Amino acid sequence: MGCDLSRLLNPRAIAVIGGGAWCASIIKAAEMIGYDGEIFPVHPEGKVIAGRQAVRSLAEWDGPIDAAFIGVNRTATIDVVRELRALEAGGAVCFASGFSEAGAELSDGADLQAELVEAAGDMPILGPNCYGFINALEGAAIWPDQHGCSRVERGVAILAQSSNIAINLTMQKRALPIAYVVACGNMAQTSQAEIAMALLDDPRVTAIGLHIEGFGDTAEWHALALKAEGKGIPLLALKVGKSEHAQAATVSHTASLAGSHAGANALLARLGIPRVPDIPSFLETLKLLHTVGRLDRASLATVSCSGGEASLAADTAHGRALSFPPLSGPQRKTLFEALGPKVALANPLDYHTYIWRDTARMTETFAALAGPETGITLAIVDYPHTDATDWACATDAILGAAQKTGRPYGVVATLPELLPLDVAARFMAAGVVPFMGLTEAITAVEAAALPAVVNPQPPLRGGALGLAETLSEHASKTELSNVGVPVPASLRLTSLEGLAAQLAGLAFPLALKAEGMAHKSDAGGVALGLMCAEEVQTAAEAMGGVSWLVEEMATGAVAELLVGVTRDEAHGLLLTLGAGGVLTELLQDTVSMLLPVTDNDIKQALTKLKCAPLLTGYRGKPAANIDAIVEAILSVQDYVVAHAPHIGEVEINPLLCTPTRAVAVDALIRKARP
Repeated sequence: MGCDLSRLLNPRAIAVIGGGAWCASIIKAAEMIGYDGEIFPVHPEGKVIAGRQAVRSLAEWDGPIDAAFIGVNRTATIDVVRELRALEAGGAVCFASGFSEAGAELSDGADLQAELVEAAGDMPILGPNCYGFINALEGAAIWPDQHGCSRVERGVAILAQSSNIAINLTMQKRALPIAYVVACGNMAQTSQAEIAMALLDDPRVTAIGLHIEGFGDTAEWHALALKAEGKGIPLLALKVGKSEHAQAATVSHTASLAGSHAGANALLARLGIPRVPDIPSFLETLKLLHTVGRLDRASLATVSCSGGEASLAADTAHGRALSFPPLSGPQRKTLFEALGPKVALANPLDYHTYIWRDTARMTETFAALAGPETGITLAIVDYPHTDATDWACATDAILGAAQKTGRPYGVVATLPELLPLDVAARFMAAGVVPFMGLTEAITAVEAAALPAVVNPQPPLRGGALGLAETLSEHASKTELSNVGVPVPASLRLTSLEGLAAQLAGLAFPLALKAEGMAHKSDAGGVALGLMCAEEVQTAAEAMGGVSWLVEEMATGAVAELLVGVTRDEAHGLLLTLGAGGVLTELLQDTVSMLLPVTDNDIKQALTKLKCAPLLTGYRGKPAANIDAIVEAILSVQDYVVAHAPHIGEVEINPLLCTPTRAVAVDALIRKARP
């Protein structure tokens, strides 16, 4: 990090290098946004491009070059970047593809990208494989295509790792003011996080939306999140890569390492950045963040003149981290006075149509729902496209309620096309969020209500791991025991002779496990409840093999947990807690966090598991010792932190949880040699 992007993103002189249609489009896009600085084409034949006379070389230009669009092939791009750097240009957009994103197709792609970065030095570049940017605040653009942006005084910034998605986002017709759009491309030199850091310094930016294919340096993202938190500017993520197909497409498209879906969620949660699943929700959430910022509580009220819409609102919010606060006594009194005895009072509220076009009573109704426990009040109104002015009473009532209460309000059209842009613009100007789509509105409310707390500790770095080996269960338990993880008393057997004497130090009942066998339980490599040496010998002979692990049985378990740490190359070292034993794969009941974590983090994570009731005492059974569980997990973390560069995987499954202790019954460690 460290390149100064100010000249590049707010240029007073733009060089357009190349002569194709893309370069002509650059000039047209700048003119479209109202660029009033100098813009000049550069072409060796001195062509007229988009009505402007080209100079034959950069050296012919007599003046500073704040920004350049490089519209030549990939090898020539490197020479141009080197020349721009020598001329002390403010930065460049590298349009050409065929660099690291095409590593599977072009053997020299990665080498060329490294050469490009070297050529740029401390001169900032965007890309390669990049469209550029639009600055709608100052009326500047380096954008080789159509765009839908217009000048604004303040608004959101959108950073996309896909240029085509960036194009589409500029075309939104949702009354969202967009201040910046930046296509990030391959991010060979300047990362998405670094660009966002620069945009945070513009006080006219109200929120930053990030379309993310891969994170890159997680330390940069942590620094970004801390800076955004300090400035009070919310961040929002549209992170792709949930499916295996998406992850594969990401790698081939941008050369970004997608990493695991759980890892991405864990990183964003650590950074206090909400994640939304799709583009419409992305835009609607940005609209909410721009208009009212983050919500102070995860609750809402909805009001509509239809029981069907009230039910839809309730169903759409079901299963989300949102609540509908019940109506208080004063709310009920106000609503009864406004609506009369025929309306069933509840939240969500169906106010019927008895007061339709009575703006005063509608205002009282809408205002009454904005109680002290309500994060935002949503009025569901679908405007007719035949004559939207006929619904003016609803518009006036919502605006009046928002002004009267000073609380966050939104209007929701269940169908996006049923909220006219002029009406939406009026709501935006008054600080009321015009939501286009019910599902998108509820998604936005949930995202804006999430706690925006950034973990002060950056995540442990992941990165690639060298050649790794898997330790035996005995060796794994020994290493974990050395850092304080409780394990059963055990003995490793390499011979069955004199078995009774060998077992003298152990207390029956015993468990016997064959070594060198994957999925031992499924393969008959585990015997439990052995009460004497003879039973141990019989079980060992039946299993076969040359070595066995025999250990005291842990008894009295009220629950079994999975405790695992995996190396997520893209995001860091990922701690996963979940239902353990035979239920692990069946229930898939897990929660994941990036290391390091605190004891409180662990306790909070355990409450999110479906098996959590077993830990607190289910149906009269005793509760597990939560402190012992937490201590065991923290000891695993101690081991991982001490060996972080070499850890591939650590797993305890199960961690037997009793009313008095937590014991690692089975363990695995995979690590590279130092």
